Amino acid sequence: MPYFPTLKETQTTRQVIDSFKGYNHNMKIEDGEFYDMENLTSSFYPLLSNREKRGEMAVLTAPRGMIAKSRLAYIDDTRLYYDKQDITGNLTAKGCAISSADTMLPKTLVSMGAYLIIFPDKLYINMENYTDCGSIEAAFQSPESASLSYSICRIDGSAYETPTTGATAPTDPANGALWIDSSVQTHVLKQYSSGTGTWTAIPTVYTKISCAGIGADFKKLDGVTIAGCAAGSGADAGLQGQIAALNGSKIIYDRGEDYIVVVGLLDQSYKQSVGSVSISRKMPDMDFVTEAENRLWGCKYGLVDGNPINEIYCCALGDFKNWRQYLGLSTDSWAASVGTDGPWTGAVTHLGYPIFFKENYLHKVYISASGAHKIADAACRGVQKGSHKSLVVVNETLFYKSGTDICAYDGSLPVSVSAQLGTERYYDAVAGAIGDKYYISMRDGKGKWSMFVLDTGKGFWHREDATHALCFAGYSDELYYIEQDSKRLMAVNGTEGARERSVSWSATTGLMGYKDVEHKYVSRFNLRMKLPEGSRADMYLEYDSDGIWHHAGHMDGIGTNSFMLPVRPRRCDHFRFRIEGQGDVKIYSLAKILERGSDV
Repeated sequence: MPYFPTLKETQTTRQVIDSFKGYNHNMKIEDGEFYDMENLTSSFYPLLSNREKRGEMAVLTAPRGMIAKSRLAYIDDTRLYYDKQDITGNLTAKGCAISSADTMLPKTLVSMGAYLIIFPDKLYINMENYTDCGSIEAAFQSPESASLSYSICRIDGSAYETPTTGATAPTDPANGALWIDSSVQTHVLKQYSSGTGTWTAIPTVYTKISCAGIGADFKKLDGVTIAGCAAGSGADAGLQGQIAALNGSKIIYDRGEDYIVVVGLLDQSYKQSVGSVSISRKMPDMDFVTEAENRLWGCKYGLVDGNPINEIYCCALGDFKNWRQYLGLSTDSWAASVGTDGPWTGAVTHLGYPIFFKENYLHKVYISASGAHKIADAACRGVQKGSHKSLVVVNETLFYKSGTDICAYDGSLPVSVSAQLGTERYYDAVAGAIGDKYYISMRDGKGKWSMFVLDTGKGFWHREDATHALCFAGYSDELYYIEQDSKRLMAVNGTEGARERSVSWSATTGLMGYKDVEHKYVSRFNLRMKLPEGSRADMYLEYDSDGIWHHAGHMDGIGTNSFMLPVRPRRCDHFRFRIEGQGDVKIYSLAKILERGSDV
């Protein structure tokens, strides 16, 4: 009988993936990683699962900003909401308004104790007592016809008895008599002691400036700027100089509705009848603001009143209204110039230290109990311009978007944590955090937006969807964000608001088969997954990067089960697959069965 050649059985390989590690947008990735995905999460790792259904809390009109204190606060157009209540009327009652002018956008909300500070409007409101609100700045302008008077006084505003003025001391003075010694260029107020028979200089002399309503909007120890104090041409030249010296930066040591007390010596009382006097308490315009150690800290780069500025500031301790309070105390306001070039790109407080960023620098302020604060500069990856909202602390580590990647900063030097995002450049990042997860919404160079999530504990990235977030705020066990395009206020975990009915999801692998030089046939896939009733899933295959996705199977939810998807064998060099669906899903494992062919 004839003999026939023996045929060898086709070599079959079974490859099982039972650990799904998330998003990796690089050319060569591991099994269990996905080149592209939508709406998947690491919450059930090593399973592959869809994210939580989000909750829609409200649709806003013109969202401006949001912050979480003991409740959620946000600005919609010119209205301030706290715990879902409109509290704008409290500001309106104080003559204050939130501006919607283009020059007053965007808004920045900063928390300091019980207070919420609104920038650039420079407004404040106590979230425990809404009536405690108003403008951080204050100003007074005397009318031209107003009665304005100057007289020396004690620190509490009480008047001195009329002193004698002269180059020589009065003869036979009574105990406690006052004498203004004019024998020296800078006149000195002295008081006589009969016990010692000597005249003793009073170290600090104060002047009361009186005018109707002059002290109404100020408080003790306010640092103010005074302008317009002037004696007429008929006054003595010395008195003219003394009154002119009341202009400039001053501290208000006492005040009443109709007077203020500042440091200054006058040879005699005087009434000003010409011109107008102005008093102002100002907060500097700042690019970015953060709170640390019961102070607000801010930075400014650019021209201010025609002068170039590259500075960092802080307010007086516990007093966000005072930025020019200099008493020689540790609680004083503070300002310092820096020498690094370029505009500021962000500010944040990390582990108690205010940190100010430029694109290529980091400036860390070391706060001193004595008030001698110091700045340490580091040339490193800073915050990308336009990505200042990406600065978020997750479990004591600071994350932010630099010009090239996402950085993690633990207090030493930043390190990259975004290798899985591939070589794509992203811009205008906005971020938030809840638990171990860092959420970041940013656009690529083509204008496509993506919401990515970094699980900092596991080190995995996941892409959720094309959300363009305006801002994030974390409160309790929820993370909120406002969607820029739809203006919806959303809750990430869906604990509040109307939850989505279902979530559409997908996962696309990288190229498979490059490890084997032979051509191969994909014969079938075995999926072990939980697909509840009402959910569905579909599998697609692409061969040799031809751009055509071939439908390989459809699955309807029936609970936890194994799905076998037979695939029509097709010889290929490499392939990739995509699984997509609607509704809840948990994939436990995926096995692919390959038959190897020749290498030609």
